[in-house]
Amino acid sequence: MESDGAAFARAADAYCGVPFRLRGRDPVTGIDCIGLVHLALRDIGRTPPTLPAYSLRQAHIDGLLALLAPAGFTATSRSTAAGDLLLMQPGPGQFHLAIALDATRIVHAHAGLRRVVRTALTDTDRVTGRWRLS
Repeated sequence: MESDGAAFARAADAYCGVPFRLRGRDPVTGIDCIGLVHLALRDIGRTPPTLPAYSLRQAHIDGLLALLAPAGFTATSRSTAAGDLLLMQPGPGQFHLAIALDATRIVHAHAGLRRVVRTALTDTDRVTGRWRLS
């Protein structure tokens, strides 16, 4: 039987190629990294939390991080596994979510490429937090 994490990763991966749109939640018009998490959770039968307002760059993300536990995520320090939710900080005041497909690959809504993509998870990615579905 497939784990919730593996199902979450598979659901997110199905959105590869969907256009990027800030605060987007519709695969037809576009999604952002939070939208990708929202849709993948919904697709595996979880109820995504209601989101506060947010922007592309923001200094404080405590309100968003507080939604992880109610959505079924628990912080983990274990090796990256399929379905882990990764918080990255690509630049000052910039945060980004990605979903691990396995220990070396992620799926995420890439603002620069303007679509959801699969990429390698590298040592240069600044992963600042990791959560696993429980």
